[in-house]
Amino acid sequence: MVKKENVGNQISLYIDKEKYDYQIINTEYATHAIEITAHAVSNGADIIVAVGGDGSVNEVVNGLKGSNVKLGIIPLGSGNGLARFLKIPFQIKTAIEVLNKGNFTAVDTVNVNDRVFLSIAGIGFDALVAKRFAKYHKRGFWSYFTIATKEYRMYRPKKYQLTLNGETITQRALMIVFANSDQFGYNTSIAPHALINDGLIDVCIFKKIPTYKMLFFIQLLFLKQLDKTNYLEIIKTDELWIERKRNKVVNIDGEPVRLTKNLHVKVNHLALNVIIP
Repeated sequence: MVKKENVGNQISLYIDKEKYDYQIINTEYATHAIEITAHAVSNGADIIVAVGGDGSVNEVVNGLKGSNVKLGIIPLGSGNGLARFLKIPFQIKTAIEVLNKGNFTAVDTVNVNDRVFLSIAGIGFDALVAKRFAKYHKRGFWSYFTIATKEYRMYRPKKYQLTLNGETITQRALMIVFANSDQFGYNTSIAPHALINDGLIDVCIFKKIPTYKMLFFIQLLFLKQLDKTNYLEIIKTDELWIERKRNKVVNIDGEPVRLTKNLHVKVNHLALNVIIP
């Protein structure tokens, strides 16, 4: 789903035409990639390539639900969390060469109610920042950082009830992140030990951190050592239920999606084949 003018030319130049017949289709509105993908699947496509960031990848994944069609990625987003986790190169030519080789692996997907995600989903502060970021005039890490910094001081942790692994717990949390991969985007690791093919998600429950400790927290994000802080609890599970006070936005692979107040999160083990280096 092409979002930059020169990408189509580079695809035409570098794609292996002896191996692939291909078609390039531009997205025109939000969720359009879901429709395009579902239509391509019904017409017998073997591979759908998402050209964009985690949000674009997510739409393609939702269009692939229930099929055996492979996912390819040419990362052109801002955070590119999933591409970083899968070690897919950011150079367009090199990413296309990965597609030409065609190596693939099976990975888990995760349902939040009827919406699928592949990398990260979250509620609370995480979702608020995703909502603000979606409307911000500029993309990139510093825009995300600016929004998070502005909203953090006034944000009050919310109360959640979680049922998982045979028990029910009530937590007041800054945010709860459901990590299928370790990547939060921009090379920050929110769940250092998360694996995308183990049949489990890492449920990351964050307490609000005092402002004076934020610099240390940010360092741990980039050092992939966030699990060492006492402000984070991580629970592994393959399924959970969450009760919230009201319907609010959920961060789904970096994009804000409004869902019902009660959420059901369930892993689909090895449900998707992804082309990787």
